[in-house]
Amino acid sequence: MKIFLVFTSILLIVSCKSAIKEEKKPNIIYILADDLGYGELGIYGQKKIKTPNIDALAANGMLFKQHYAGAPVCAPSRYMLLTGKHAGHARIRSNDEWVERGDVWNYEKTVNDPNLEGQRPILNTTTTLGEVLQNAGYKTGIVGKWGLGAPLTQGIPNKSGFDFFYGYNCQRQAHQLYPKHLWKNEKKEWLNNELIAPNTKLDKDANRMLLASYKKYDQKDYAPAKMQEEVLHFIENNKEIPFFMYYASPLPHLPLQVPQKYVDDYVKIFGDEKPYLGDKGYFPNRYPKATYAGMITYLDDQVGEIVTKLKELGLYENTLIIFTSDNGPSYTGGVDAEYFNSARPFSNDYGRTKGFTYEGGIRVPMIASWPGKIKKGSSTNHISAFWDVMPTLGELAKTEIPEDIDGLSFLPTLLGEPKQKQHDFLYWEFPSYQGQQAVRMGNWKGVRKNILKGNLTIELYDLSVDPTEKNDVSNLHPNIISQIETVMKNEHTPAEIEKFKMKQLGD
Repeated sequence: MKIFLVFTSILLIVSCKSAIKEEKKPNIIYILADDLGYGELGIYGQKKIKTPNIDALAANGMLFKQHYAGAPVCAPSRYMLLTGKHAGHARIRSNDEWVERGDVWNYEKTVNDPNLEGQRPILNTTTTLGEVLQNAGYKTGIVGKWGLGAPLTQGIPNKSGFDFFYGYNCQRQAHQLYPKHLWKNEKKEWLNNELIAPNTKLDKDANRMLLASYKKYDQKDYAPAKMQEEVLHFIENNKEIPFFMYYASPLPHLPLQVPQKYVDDYVKIFGDEKPYLGDKGYFPNRYPKATYAGMITYLDDQVGEIVTKLKELGLYENTLIIFTSDNGPSYTGGVDAEYFNSARPFSNDYGRTKGFTYEGGIRVPMIASWPGKIKKGSSTNHISAFWDVMPTLGELAKTEIPEDIDGLSFLPTLLGEPKQKQHDFLYWEFPSYQGQQAVRMGNWKGVRKNILKGNLTIELYDLSVDPTEKNDVSNLHPNIISQIETVMKNEHTPAEIEKFKMKQLGD
């Protein structure tokens, strides 16, 4: 009888441990590339740049064909991601360098004075995605670029839902990938680099055709490499508990900088090219196309390292990995979007990519991989946006989310389940680049630009037949224009911050 009871007890213990193991919440890694175009991954049709590891994520998971960023530039897009709100309800609606503080664009002064660093802060009363997952028992970390609150303010990551932070607090500091410092939580970490301001030109007598002339821009501590170390450490240190890693990589955002091996690999493929001599605060570069391609492949290698680490630790099967980008590709600083067809199939022209609410500026690649949960090699045309991420991950973590958000969970799409809720519309507004609004409503896309110049005319495109938005059919569909105009009016609330107000919309 005693033997039977002991045996039964052992079975119960084993059974309980198995149940606990099965009930462990999935780890979540959200990788956000910076200025990566819709067409810059192999799985999305890229022909010149190699991205085998990211492509493998798609082969093992789901490809989103109609996913949208929160905004066409960095800071507001990240705000929409972390708050679940679209720009019409957001506090941060554009980049804001908070220039009232002083000479914030002076790189040397800003390196030495944290009071000049960073962007206007997110309020600490704002519920973030990090806080939602903390409430669900997750250890939360962000590595990479923040851009939502200067050091010494309420808007730093450690006061905005993240247990751990490593990287750039300030977007302007990220204009140097060999920076003098990064932040680790609330302390500066000084790197083994010289202070070279982003507007530093070639030496006066330098031969622009010699690689050696560009040597000073290639230093010792490459920020993306330091960041990758911290991501891998975070995974290792939290392997026993559910974790959320928001990896906001600075790649492939300018400046054009990557370890030389990656440049050399593409020089062999592309051959010689015209040097980029620098402008608008970005460094010169001997092989701009090869460097840009190398930056994306470098990021791709890092994705591969993360997957390998998860497999080594036995975490891969219970980890959801999402890979996406914060907005469309850049148009300056030596980037040649036309050469790479970066916004494919959308236009690569200025005014149609980063900074603008046309498809090339806001439609972004997104891949989700979760072995055994997400169907291998699947794809979806579900229309979604950054403000859907909070409710999706909140539902996944089985925790409460704020009631005043604009997002809808796309978890049913990820898991191949029915009853996926659909948006009636997606709405964007952007008070920069002369002021813009956009609405996606089914296959219809309405765009209003040059608002700050007094223009309130709405262009209309049928994306089902005109995905490149070349044929304005607004004069043929007055009823659709009326509906979109109503959405634009109803979804816009007056901006809290003066810089983001558009008086033409009643602010």
